[in-house]
Amino acid sequence: MRIDPAELEIFKNLFHSVAEEMGAALRRSAFSPNIKERRDYSCAVFDGRGEAVAMGDHMPVHLGSMPGSVAAAIKSLSPGPGDIVVLNDPFAGGTHLPDLTCVMPVFAGASERQMKSAPLFYVANRAHHSDVGGAQPGSMGLSEEIFQEGLRIPPVLLVRDGQPQRDVIAMLLANVRTPTEREGDLTAQIAACKLGEQRLQEMTQKYGVCKIDFYLKALQRYSASLMRHALRRIPNGTYRAEDFLDDDGFSTQPVRLRVAIQIHEGRATVDFTGSSPQCRGSINAVLAITTSAVFYVFRCLLGEDVPACSGLLEPVEIVAPEGTVVNARPPAAVAAGNVETSQRIVDVLLRALARALPRRIPAASSGTMNNLSFGGMDPHTGKPFAYYETIAGGMGARPAGEGLSGVHTHMTNSLNTPVEALESHFPVRVLRTSLRQGSGGRGQFLGGDGIIREIEFLTKVRCSILSDRRRFPPYGLAGGQPGKPGKNMLVVKGKARRLPSKVVLNVPAGGVLKIETPGGGGWGRVQQARIARNNRRILKEK
Repeated sequence: MRIDPAELEIFKNLFHSVAEEMGAALRRSAFSPNIKERRDYSCAVFDGRGEAVAMGDHMPVHLGSMPGSVAAAIKSLSPGPGDIVVLNDPFAGGTHLPDLTCVMPVFAGASERQMKSAPLFYVANRAHHSDVGGAQPGSMGLSEEIFQEGLRIPPVLLVRDGQPQRDVIAMLLANVRTPTEREGDLTAQIAACKLGEQRLQEMTQKYGVCKIDFYLKALQRYSASLMRHALRRIPNGTYRAEDFLDDDGFSTQPVRLRVAIQIHEGRATVDFTGSSPQCRGSINAVLAITTSAVFYVFRCLLGEDVPACSGLLEPVEIVAPEGTVVNARPPAAVAAGNVETSQRIVDVLLRALARALPRRIPAASSGTMNNLSFGGMDPHTGKPFAYYETIAGGMGARPAGEGLSGVHTHMTNSLNTPVEALESHFPVRVLRTSLRQGSGGRGQFLGGDGIIREIEFLTKVRCSILSDRRRFPPYGLAGGQPGKPGKNMLVVKGKARRLPSKVVLNVPAGGVLKIETPGGGGWGRVQQARIARNNRRILKEK
């Protein structure tokens, strides 16, 4: 069978539409504001070998790491018709414990012969649950080992032959602070998987197994060839960079991330040798996270119409020494590796590529997700509550324009929780959410501004912050200035005190937490901006 370019494009969009529809169903049926409002979830379609063939327009940190969880589910359980596997183990392709992944095989049809054959597809989704147990409400506190971070779930059958496994569900719900919300979100994930299965089976009935299988393989080859072509346009050589995380939350020692990207004749080797050893705090990233960040950065070198398949990484080799902060081993704490270290990996990769492609790479964005979680007892209901959010920052300026303000960038693209939703669900009052004017770095093009968010707690809470870029600001490029670093403050009875970047604390009723997020770095020298403005003025006068 020969590849028809028009049909290749049709199938690329058909598979993508399934992932998108799964995401829409998950969002609409979820219970928690974190999924329903912030859209902290992702969906993808995989071929019968467990290779990604389509990804929804969701969270990059989820999507690039999800193939590892699919592989773990297949290896551990070989799920059959009607089965759905759930897992969150970071050392089995997961990210951090609040991210629960559901994996479901999709067989071609309902006949006995087809059902006994290998799956034609797998569908999977990953959603961040606002609490999965552990020492701190929200399961995103500063920890020293993974056992403090929540319930660690290896691949287990959540649904067997179409029937939910009530004992497994009961075990999960018994270990969280908000079981009703967790059950609602988990049920939404099951529904999204079943919808994906239905759509793919309808597609198979329409086009036939042979054609579907042919174009699944063709998309992988096509994406790999596009990546090889893009790499050939980068001058051969080795491009190095390093950057730092502020600390691990237990010491003031910066944590180094170092990379060397070797480009040679359409292939790339990404070597993280020289990065700091895994550390005491929860900023350790597992290999799936590092792979996800590499996938994201190299995917950004291509056009938006390129299929997001596993084939994109075929020409890319990743070297991440075990026992380092980019490939941590158990029992390392990893909650912030997913959200903070992933961002710094992107920063250091882009900094290295800027040496090869100076007119294509933007300055550093805020470089942190500014993770805030809190919980306690709701005085109105008498029941526990737990909340989690990330707070946006400034985008780095680009070679062709200014950075955007108040947006999530790189490994996350979630939304903010609307004030109305936050105040209606939890005993808090949002005093301020505004842009942090002047926090973007100066340059020919300005970096985007960060955000100022002030929250007053109406009851006592246990609060956790996992943030970064409080000591090392987002870098500028091509002579641009760095963005302003972030700042965390707590105000109790009129007295303000500065908080570290990573902290767990008790806040009394009436306490106000103020988080100022970093701005993006500037691009180009300020002098060039002055010349450009002067030229525009002269042209206007003429």
